Amino acid sequence: MTWPMLFGVLSLMTFHLADSAFVGQLGRDPLAALGFTVPMQQLVSGMYVGLGIATTAIISRTLGQGDEIRAQRLGGLVVTIGASLALILCLTVWLLQTVILDLLGAEAELRPVIREYWAPWLVSAWTGAMLYFGYAVCRSNGDTKLPGYMMIATSLINIALDPLYIFVFGWGLPGAAWATITAFGLGTLVVYPALLRRQWLRFDLLQLKLAAALRQLGSIMAPAMVSQLMPPVSAMLATALVAGFGSAAVAAWGLGTRLEFFSIVVVLALTMSMPPMIGRLLGAGEVETIRRLVRIAVRFIVVWQLALALVWLAASGLVSTLFTKDTDVQEILVNYLLRVPLSYSGLGVCMLMVSVNNALGLPMRALLISTLRLFAWYLPMLWLGSQISGLTGLMSGALVGNLLAGTTAYLLYRQGMTHLRQQEAPA
Repeated sequence: MTWPMLFGVLSLMTFHLADSAFVGQLGRDPLAALGFTVPMQQLVSGMYVGLGIATTAIISRTLGQGDEIRAQRLGGLVVTIGASLALILCLTVWLLQTVILDLLGAEAELRPVIREYWAPWLVSAWTGAMLYFGYAVCRSNGDTKLPGYMMIATSLINIALDPLYIFVFGWGLPGAAWATITAFGLGTLVVYPALLRRQWLRFDLLQLKLAAALRQLGSIMAPAMVSQLMPPVSAMLATALVAGFGSAAVAAWGLGTRLEFFSIVVVLALTMSMPPMIGRLLGAGEVETIRRLVRIAVRFIVVWQLALALVWLAASGLVSTLFTKDTDVQEILVNYLLRVPLSYSGLGVCMLMVSVNNALGLPMRALLISTLRLFAWYLPMLWLGSQISGLTGLMSGALVGNLLAGTTAYLLYRQGMTHLRQQEAPA
């Protein structure tokens, strides 16, 4: 179940990197505008990923109970609620853009560039959310192949359209968003007809006992969504902190964040594929098997992410020249790649523990892990590092914060497993 999601998520991260590479050719200001967009992008994606977590948990359990009709109606409910929430969130970001850019510390000369980009970008964000809800329904029904293949297809389309829209048509930075709209729009035209053909969606929602269904969805969705929305809030605060060091710092930080997304692609795939497995094992009372499964995944993540960090370390100079021609941005990006990737093992463990705890029916523990990671470790370490040694110290703070967060997350997970084993013991 992990392999299709691995290649799918890898392709998504590749198109984000391709976007950054193409936009980097336009100069520092468009690249900085993209950097200020990253936390807002995380905000929108945090909402629909949180709903996707609840979708996987509830529909898979319902199918396990043999109630296929209810599972189909729950799929329709998720798509309906998700479309509405995503639209409201995107409209809110657009209406509050001046306030948001003030909070992020965006320079006055960058604001026209950002505003020109945000209109099509928000449309692409809503289209991406709709596509993700379709993927979530597929995964809930045990199909990871269709989402994986469609992620690859839409990413390739996006990468192919980027130079056409950005340079040939002369649309500049907004062209990157229009390429995404086109690719994701085509994706929805494939995924939703497939869902309807397989009878995984029903929209006769009045037959669902809506109040009970919404309570069930909300019991998992609310803490999961709050957990998913914390990283973008943290990213906004981190960007505001970085903005104090100038537009070159924001541009490099935005590129570094994109490279981070690419670096944790295996972790993201595992967070999507493991919850259905854990849910089935939990239903069967096989807590010890879950413990072994998670232990294997954690060991793999630590080794994999450390190896990847060494690759970034060796290729830091080459990567910086590949993504931007601005020497100031290059210098800061090299500094980033020498430090922050060494902490991706801690970040990966933390992300996996959030997903595992949600699948174990411990959403409040997952929320606690996210809260501690960002507000007890990551952001305080960023601030402390910046106070001690400026921008270099800030990046060292990111390194320390992620490693401490990963350790804390694993300890909290083990406490949760101990509690589950004690519950299973009388049986």
